[in-house]
Amino acid sequence: MQPTPFRSSRPARLRSAAAVTAACALALTACGSDDEGGTGKGGGASGDVRVKDAAGTEVQVPAHAQRVVALSEMDLDASLALGVKPVGLTAGRGQQGAPEYLTDQAEGIPVVGAVTGPDIEKVAQAKPDVILAGQLADGQVLAQLRKIAPTVVTIGRDKDWKQALELTGKTLGRSNQAGRFLTDYDTEAGALRKDLGNTADTTVSVARYSAKGTAVMQQGVFVSDVLRDLGFKRPGIQNDKGEGHSTPIGDENLKEIDGDWLFIGTLSSTGKDAGLLGALRKKPAYRQLSAVRDGHATEIDGSQWTSLGGAQAAVSVLGDIRKAMVK
Repeated sequence: MQPTPFRSSRPARLRSAAAVTAACALALTACGSDDEGGTGKGGGASGDVRVKDAAGTEVQVPAHAQRVVALSEMDLDASLALGVKPVGLTAGRGQQGAPEYLTDQAEGIPVVGAVTGPDIEKVAQAKPDVILAGQLADGQVLAQLRKIAPTVVTIGRDKDWKQALELTGKTLGRSNQAGRFLTDYDTEAGALRKDLGNTADTTVSVARYSAKGTAVMQQGVFVSDVLRDLGFKRPGIQNDKGEGHSTPIGDENLKEIDGDWLFIGTLSSTGKDAGLLGALRKKPAYRQLSAVRDGHATEIDGSQWTSLGGAQAAVSVLGDIRKAMVK
């Protein structure tokens, strides 16, 4: 019997990832805030604290900010992971609001911008006492934001989600929670490496499919860091650092997404992306990929795997890999 070319882990995956993430969030929230400072500004600590952001700028922030605006998907993910619900967010890549995997946690948070940049007026209306600016590098925009509230660039050039989480934890007075999250992640990643056994010595490919075609995730992006934590190899150009967030490829270069295992998805399972993967399964070129023929192609939530990512996304990726690859 021929294996099913594509199998979706989405319904079961969502339940599994939600359970893991909820457990992490519960553990962090139960611990409360760090003991960095007392009470004061904005109902937070009695004195402000200084942090050096990812751009090397010294920023004075409330010791325990109460009204946080998150200007990137990674900032939103990190804030929620640390038990802080922002009062403003920027829409996720290809989304109208929060990334699909954070929709429930982010319910009710106003949208104050998009991937292309924040809406300064809407940011001001949110009345933040600190702004998490992601990887924003536009000096003029940063100057405008700093007139509203202390603004911290949280994401460095390497887009390291772990360093971003640590910096976000320090900015929000939750360094201890960030440390615990990372310890739990390392424990889970170690357990998964062990349970993978010989399967860990295989090549893993990650791709995104859209109406424009196929794109692969190269080095220098979030999901590649998670796969490196697990010791996986990558096929073709996925071993190289990409120029952008993802690299488009034509049908003539589909070998670039062929590995022992393939994880592929769209940015949204609803709206304009709905049904795209169904069309993909019918393409002869895709059905000829070895991962597809061997039944090793799994559909995933692209808003977790192939976007900017973050702490909770990393935990969910581990869960998806466990479900797909651990027998």
